Amino acid sequence: MSRPVKTTQQHPLEHRGWILRLGFHRSLLRPADSERSDRVTYIELFFDLIFVFALTQLSRYLYANQSWGGALESIILVLALWWLWVYTTWVTNWLDPARLPVRGVVIMLSLVGLVISTSIYDSFGDQGLVFAIAYVALQLGRTVFMVLALARHDPALHATFLRILLWLSVAGAFWIVGALLPLAFRLPAWLIALVIEYGSASLGFRIPGLKAPGVDDWDVSGPHIAERSALFVIIAIGESFLVTGFAFVDQPASALGIAGLSLAFVNGVAMWWLYFDHGERAGSKAIAASNEPGRITRLAYTYVHAIIIAAIVLTSVADKSLLEHPDGAMTLPVAVTIVGGPLCYLIGLLLFRWIVTRTLLVSHLVGLGLLALAGVAATVLTPLGLGVVTSVILVTVAAWETITRVHAGTTDDDAG
Repeated sequence: MSRPVKTTQQHPLEHRGWILRLGFHRSLLRPADSERSDRVTYIELFFDLIFVFALTQLSRYLYANQSWGGALESIILVLALWWLWVYTTWVTNWLDPARLPVRGVVIMLSLVGLVISTSIYDSFGDQGLVFAIAYVALQLGRTVFMVLALARHDPALHATFLRILLWLSVAGAFWIVGALLPLAFRLPAWLIALVIEYGSASLGFRIPGLKAPGVDDWDVSGPHIAERSALFVIIAIGESFLVTGFAFVDQPASALGIAGLSLAFVNGVAMWWLYFDHGERAGSKAIAASNEPGRITRLAYTYVHAIIIAAIVLTSVADKSLLEHPDGAMTLPVAVTIVGGPLCYLIGLLLFRWIVTRTLLVSHLVGLGLLALAGVAATVLTPLGLGVVTSVILVTVAAWETITRVHAGTTDDDAG
């Protein structure tokens, strides 16, 4: 059972007296050695509900903007949305959601998240400023609360979150300025903001000239982080069913439509199976056994899971394309979404397993090769035909991995 390490190490930013005076007298940290140490709470799941709508808006935006520019804008939005969620997950990994102040903050973050969700679709249009202000408010507000919650109770983690606050403030300036600039400059400004946010995390939130506590040795709750991430994967798969279901009921019933809906269901099952049958438990086990739990959590869950979530969103766009144009002419955007979703998903899972277990699964490598061949053959197939091929590949990889696990004698309880 892992909880933040308390330390008396002195850090340059620790002695800001006004911060200490504002800090919470009562500890809001999760209690060690209790059932609440690793438990995912209902208020965290409430926060996740906001992202169901956000993911549907992302899928809608990508479907309506199937161009290279639209793809880049969608990538920015996916990464931004994921960053909001994963930072909040880190916060509730340390703070106890059973405490009323923490619960109240999560509810307020959910409200701001709802504003973000409603503005995503037009974020590169008239709603850009609303999106940027809400995004920055959520990032900074949550971090300020974390700084105050830690000020009196965990000096090392408190010093790190002060640095996080500084980096997010710099990035926030680019989010706001980008929203105020003409549309042609919004994308590069927001791209810079994301580079600052992701890059600062990869560098351990270091600031030149100041000694920084390491993030790789953060003592985190492996079961909590792993379960939260797994639940978000479930949410993303559920969002894909939601998008597909709306597309299906909006058109006349037909054999091709039923075939498209069936393929979407098969894709969802295969993605669920690939993530949960064997690999999901590997992450929490690796974190619990590692001397550098922060490094594994940062790489496997903060970064690699962004690829997995983006792949599920891309697959939902492909499923909608199959439903609306099952036997139409193949276009490059349609081919990219149909092949790209499963391809990115297997890449994400491959990287995840390599980070947490240092193993490369042959089934995933073969699946990637077959998907690449399917992409080459896309020009002679209809969208529905290409969808059938990619679905068969996903199911084959999932079945192969499970058969390998069973033959190796790995039980259901020991999977991963």
